[in-house]
Amino acid sequence: MPPPNTPASEGDAPPGAVNINSLSSQQLRALQTRLSTELEHLTSSHAKLRAAQSRFRDCVRSINDGVIGSAKKGTQGKDEILVPLTSSLYVKGRLTDREHVLVDVGTGYYVEKTPAKAIEFYDQKVKELDTNLTELEKVVQTKSSQQRVFEEALRQKLMSEGAASSGQAAAAG
Repeated sequence: MPPPNTPASEGDAPPGAVNINSLSSQQLRALQTRLSTELEHLTSSHAKLRAAQSRFRDCVRSINDGVIGSAKKGTQGKDEILVPLTSSLYVKGRLTDREHVLVDVGTGYYVEKTPAKAIEFYDQKVKELDTNLTELEKVVQTKSSQQRVFEEALRQKLMSEGAASSGQAAAAG
């Protein structure tokens, strides 16, 4: 057992762990580059999940405003709504049935549901994405802290290599 206030021995490290101080600066750079690539991918995935969550919320809003809202306002005779094709492109449409809506369940498949069931479906998707986003944020934080550790180790390694090479140059001169 090591005495207090001393670094833990390598036997305390998890299996497969490598002491980063034993790595060369080239190996540290490679690990740092790999972590940067992973972080970019994770950040991109996070943005895509947020966008999907926003689209599902827009679907709920469209059902509430277009189908349920217009029925509550008593506009039975009009039945005209704006149908969202993208987040910024809408076309005029006409409701033929207020009791059923088509729900995009993915990969080009649509299911007919009541407005209440459609809202329930989209709310569930929003909750699932919220859970996934929370987990992804934890992974991003872990990877970011790992990247900072590698950057610090690389900086220390480069400083010690620089000091050693300048010491050798002075001794040779």
